[in-house]
Amino acid sequence: MIIIIFFLSSGVFLGWSLGANDAANIFGTAVATKMIRFRTAAILSGVFVIIGAVISGAGASSTLGELGAVNKLAGAFIVALSAAVTVLWMTKAGLPVSTSQAIVGAIIGWNFFSHTPTDLTSLSKITGSWVFSPILSAIIAFIFFHLVKRIIENSRIHLMRLDAYTRIGLIVVGIFGAYSLGANNIGNVMGVFINSSPFKDITVPGLFRFSSIQQLFLVGGIAIAFGVFTYSKRVMITVGSGIFKLSPVTAFVVVLASSVTLFVFASQRLQNILISLNLPAFPLVPISSSQAVVGAVMGISLAKGVKGMNFRKLGHIAIGWIATPVASAVLSYIALFFMQNVFMQDVFG
Repeated sequence: MIIIIFFLSSGVFLGWSLGANDAANIFGTAVATKMIRFRTAAILSGVFVIIGAVISGAGASSTLGELGAVNKLAGAFIVALSAAVTVLWMTKAGLPVSTSQAIVGAIIGWNFFSHTPTDLTSLSKITGSWVFSPILSAIIAFIFFHLVKRIIENSRIHLMRLDAYTRIGLIVVGIFGAYSLGANNIGNVMGVFINSSPFKDITVPGLFRFSSIQQLFLVGGIAIAFGVFTYSKRVMITVGSGIFKLSPVTAFVVVLASSVTLFVFASQRLQNILISLNLPAFPLVPISSSQAVVGAVMGISLAKGVKGMNFRKLGHIAIGWIATPVASAVLSYIALFFMQNVFMQDVFG
């Protein structure tokens, strides 16, 4: 049992890293514009990330399993640890990087080490979403910005009342964003442990069933929440004010647009509805909440005529996105070698 807890610790570490880095994408703009206190943002993020992970986390995590089925607990430990160390390194640099990119890089490192062919269909689906999701988020933000602007101009709301409405709106969309983050990104944290889960299903006849995967996701969700509380404030400030100066209203639009983007790539129900209507459905893949929120900020900037955009900061963030999967893959490969040849553990079956 102690060995199982030890091996799961890297997933918990990765969850903590995700909470420290990615929660900034949900409430960063609200905190940076001083509309919501950090403590309130951290509590709401933690609670609703856990709920989203347990209830809706299965969809996006299945695609990671198709990319590389890590089938030994020691191998899963190294894959999650490599991704976590990479994300922590980027977080200490104040960069909003992607845990999705880190875990995908680490899985590819495992595929190389175990001579397992990488499923190119799944890989292209995931990398394609990395390109498409910030564009989609920018488009949604662009549209929402003009809609909100028109509503405000036509309604002539008093500034004090507008401020109160905006604060409530930021809390509501932040809760939605935290739920979507948990649903979309929990696969990054615990997805590699699904094939070697140490938990058993808990069933109360006629009442509920708590599957082993949901128990894994609960552990990961709690780890994410802990990361939000302990280390997310610095990245929140970077996201909220370092790229483009946002007003409280544009902060609301950014969080709403990025949350919708996360949701459409995580919702099995939405996918089923679109398919039943013979409409193109979004793939259920873990996308980068960092890319979604940066895309939304860019959408706002475009709507305002590309004024005030900090291209230097944007370029700095883009370098982090490229470096993350590469560094994670290399680190995973080297760590697997040591785990197998120094600590004599089977890292693949």
